Amino acid sequence: MTEINGYTQSDNEKELHILNLPSLEAEAKKIIPTGGFGYISGGSEDEWTLNENTKAFNNVQIVPRVLSDIDDPQTDTSIFGIDLTMPIITSPSAAQGLAHSQAEKDTARGIAKAGTIMSQSTYASTSIADTAEAGNGAPQFFQLYMSKDWTFNESLLNEAKRVGAKAILLTADATVDGYRESDIINNFQFPLPMANLEKFSSGAGKGKGIGEIYAAAAQKISPDDVQRIKDITGLPVVVKGVQSPEDALIAIGAGADGVYVSNHGGRQLNGGPASFDVLADVAKAVNHKVPVIFDSGIRRGSHVFKALASGADIVALARPIIYGLALGGADGVYSVIEHLNNEFKTVMQLAGTKTIDDVKHAKLIKK
Repeated sequence: MTEINGYTQSDNEKELHILNLPSLEAEAKKIIPTGGFGYISGGSEDEWTLNENTKAFNNVQIVPRVLSDIDDPQTDTSIFGIDLTMPIITSPSAAQGLAHSQAEKDTARGIAKAGTIMSQSTYASTSIADTAEAGNGAPQFFQLYMSKDWTFNESLLNEAKRVGAKAILLTADATVDGYRESDIINNFQFPLPMANLEKFSSGAGKGKGIGEIYAAAAQKISPDDVQRIKDITGLPVVVKGVQSPEDALIAIGAGADGVYVSNHGGRQLNGGPASFDVLADVAKAVNHKVPVIFDSGIRRGSHVFKALASGADIVALARPIIYGLALGGADGVYSVIEHLNNEFKTVMQLAGTKTIDDVKHAKLIKK
């Protein structure tokens, strides 16, 4: 274990023997300090939306097909011209040093080994450049928490472009932080600085609560900001946090190259719908104009299948990845995403689907 500023970080580096992804949370809780674990695992208010995110998948069932002559399901796919081994990527997740001493660098290593995409967060423990270097050329996205200060925004966007980011995820659902009671109970303050913020202020992030971090965030995000980011970077811009068909169409009209259906893992607006419950309507409105990425609640291979069959092109997850990071470092991250993809392959086989395109056309029944 490594200790920094009185905070203990895991140094684990090992493959994990995983029964299922939900079981990782209890194991990670044993080694991540209370404040850090509460920040990672918690949702807003009484966590109703957080819990509904996973429960919502039970609202539909997969109709299996037999006599389908399938023996080796193929999970390869692509987005923005990037070839992937699976339709599963990481959601951006802040401050991964709370889980492991190698932080985002080990996540990048594990995801690169799996052949898919890591999404970096503005509020990462390690810098954009260091995380990209750890990925050794593997594709990465960069998620922008837009600041009121466009000098800061442009600095991050230019660095992301310089080190090879393939797309920018503009988080639009976090203009203020959700009311996260676990952080209040734990009186949580970030024990470690955030590397991207340190470019403007030494030690930035350290000793602050999430509310103080968000105080610098832009409370006004408009459609015009999509084009501004595209003009700066020349990269595809995906609007993250879309929960309604209307907003999906506004994003596309503003020039967005992708729509990211998410409720921030139940960490923002409590009492809003489960992300899966709005996915089909949003995807219908998008109508294949741009890719649809989906997160919030993915824990099973059947969840991946149902999301793709409901209109997602790619699914993403964060908390199980961070638990895997704490438990096994880069190898733990790899173990988590490979386990989920293997579960997904099993579901594909039993559902009678050979390819990702077959999954997208699979029949679901609503309860």
